[in-house]
Amino acid sequence: MGELFRSEEMTLAQLFLQSEAAYCCVSELGELGMVQFRDLNPDVNVFQRKFVNEVRRCEEMDRKLRFVEKEIKKANIPTMDTGENPEVPFPRDMIDLEATFEKLENELKEINTNQEALKKNFLELTELKHILRRTQQFFDEMEDPNLLEESSSLLDPSEAGRGAPLRLGFVAGVINRERIPTFERMLWRVCRGNVFLRQTEIEDPLEDPTTGDQVHKSVFIIFFQGDQLKNRVKKICEGFRASLYPCPETPQERKEMASGVNTRIDDLQMVLNQTEDHRQRVLQAAAKTIRVWFIKVRKMKAIYHTLNLCNIDVTQKCLIAEVWCPVSDLDSIQFALRRGTERSGSTVPSILNRMQTKQTPPTYNKTNKFTSGFQNIVDAYGIGTYREINPAPYTIITFPFLFAVMFGDMGHGVLMTCAALYLVIRESRLLAQKSDNEMFSMIFAGRYIILLMGIFSVYTGLIYNDCFSKSLNMFGSSWSVRPMFFPKGNWTFETLDGNSVLQLDPAVPGVFGGPYPLGIDPIWNIATNKLTFLNSFKMKMSVVLGVIHMLFGITLSLFNHLYFKKPLNIFLGFIPEIVFMSSLFGYLILLIFYKWTAYDAATSKDAPSLLIAFINMCLFNYNDPTNKPLYRGQVGIQSLLVVIALACVPCMLVVKTMVLRRQHLWKKHLGTQKFGGVRVGNGPTEDEAEIIDHDQLSQHSEEGDEFNFGDVAVHQAIHTIEYCLGCISNTASYLRLWALSLAHARWSSRTNSTQDRASSLSRFPSRVSWRVDLTNELLQLYHISSIPTPSWILSHPVLFRSSAVW
Repeated sequence: MGELFRSEEMTLAQLFLQSEAAYCCVSELGELGMVQFRDLNPDVNVFQRKFVNEVRRCEEMDRKLRFVEKEIKKANIPTMDTGENPEVPFPRDMIDLEATFEKLENELKEINTNQEALKKNFLELTELKHILRRTQQFFDEMEDPNLLEESSSLLDPSEAGRGAPLRLGFVAGVINRERIPTFERMLWRVCRGNVFLRQTEIEDPLEDPTTGDQVHKSVFIIFFQGDQLKNRVKKICEGFRASLYPCPETPQERKEMASGVNTRIDDLQMVLNQTEDHRQRVLQAAAKTIRVWFIKVRKMKAIYHTLNLCNIDVTQKCLIAEVWCPVSDLDSIQFALRRGTERSGSTVPSILNRMQTKQTPPTYNKTNKFTSGFQNIVDAYGIGTYREINPAPYTIITFPFLFAVMFGDMGHGVLMTCAALYLVIRESRLLAQKSDNEMFSMIFAGRYIILLMGIFSVYTGLIYNDCFSKSLNMFGSSWSVRPMFFPKGNWTFETLDGNSVLQLDPAVPGVFGGPYPLGIDPIWNIATNKLTFLNSFKMKMSVVLGVIHMLFGITLSLFNHLYFKKPLNIFLGFIPEIVFMSSLFGYLILLIFYKWTAYDAATSKDAPSLLIAFINMCLFNYNDPTNKPLYRGQVGIQSLLVVIALACVPCMLVVKTMVLRRQHLWKKHLGTQKFGGVRVGNGPTEDEAEIIDHDQLSQHSEEGDEFNFGDVAVHQAIHTIEYCLGCISNTASYLRLWALSLAHARWSSRTNSTQDRASSLSRFPSRVSWRVDLTNELLQLYHISSIPTPSWILSHPVLFRSSAVW
């Protein structure tokens, strides 16, 4: 459990794998998922490595599977995914897989080619059928000789006037419907009006054999005279991608052709149905195992890619690999190597040898299904250095709680909790479904985060006493108005009738009955200045939570410095940082708590503003008559705290850099030398040298770069400025807890009409638990004196309002 709070301890290990067992050993290590291979051939081109041909073969198989998957999706066939994790096939099985995929790809390509050719032929026959039908209808309409002669005279009046016989030619075809207007204008302009065009739409859309889309087309017939116009018409049809078909001139020939076309269409439709059935059977058979094939091929590709990272000895019989692995999992890794050796049938065991290195290991944090979501949130901001404290366990509590501070609503929190609980309970079924919805996948991955956010929202909603923007009356209100009337009150019924808002004085004995047992008093829900009160409360609470959160983060850095044995970072890093933060913002928190306890209802009017006091503190301005001091000696204490905070800045900025430089010079020029076992020189002893922070001493890489004072100074300056400005900006950023909580409350309150406010009184029965209601004696007085009951309600512990019906 201790490794949960710090990254895993890693070690560099060397693996000696026999050539015949390397494939199976890497496969077992991949299934274990506990090692990270290093590239031992960084200078070797990718195409010159030993297993590049195997990687190419795997990529080719993956390409073929993607083609099959595309065809399956195009046919709307569901793929089966049982969640099975198949074993990696042996290298000798690659030939069988390649043959299977090659056969499947070729068969699908052949089916697609034949089907496309058949669909193209079917489309042509269908268009020809429509042409024969439409042209026959046109010629039937033009059977009258007078109409035909009139049309001919319109085409060529000079020929008609001389009585010469008129021979009209025509072409028929099909064109896309949206091109008809442009096509007609082009014919008119090019042929100068010497053509006669008739067109009609095809009701049913036709399928494009290439793309499979549904297109709308129209049948047209063009009459013309002479070969010159014929050539022009055909060129225009070709430019507009219109399909021309031969159409007989006599009705008998057209009828015989239409009969033959219908027969061929029926035969072709039968062949198309059989071809589609065969294609569906092939794709359905492939859909059952496509996911398993993908897993096998990609595992093989990953194994060969990993083997390319290894070195091969001169005998070509052994592969040498270097891996980073957790120390706690060395036994599991060795067991996986033995299992891989046995699976390959090799008699020579694989060897794992731990290596000593000064290289920084990679950071590895173990996670499970509960902590993985929080770890992803932390890693999104940056992965910590090796063996650094992991913030994820603390984020499990702080992240949902800070969200709940902004969101706090019992009703909404219960809904969120129920939704997340449903995802948690049915997570196994939802995982098996493998949803492709990106939004649902993101929500499902954070189901435990949402669950905790919902639970914390219920808690903070209980503190805010907010349930769907309404208050729950669990303990009765702590406010009472009875003393305002009997016997010390000075309000009359005329006062109540004549004033819409009246102020209750909590300083009057009996009006305020003490703090509410838990959370916010329910009477605040019907107060006119509810948001004004909660505004101040939540703003101070946000600052308190934010500063405590930041102080906690700074404290965690102390454990890192202690673990890495960096005393310089403690004395010149952690201590100035914590002092700077505590002197300014920690003192502000103390002022908030002091003001809450030092002032009561009678003296609250004289309480100074903390914001103005804090600004005056930083500006050394203590002559403000409008803001009185909170306590005696405030000027001296605040001035001392500001001076201490300012003194911490050069300590972090300059002193630490100079100490690092001095330690470097001390080690370089005044080092220890030994002659015959006798120590010579006044440099640090071996025990003293152990406490020197070598990482910060040199600020260089492990290859031994020289200490660069300028780089160290710039790095330290950036860190100091970032910290000092971050203390201010982050404190202001935590005010978003207040802002978003206020926005949520404001948005909820806007949905409540005046009638809602009046009806809310029904949830506070006067005779049972709400001590702020008028007593029965007061109500009887109304009836005895025949005074009309005033229309007022209590809307605030301080404001007494009469704006709704009692």
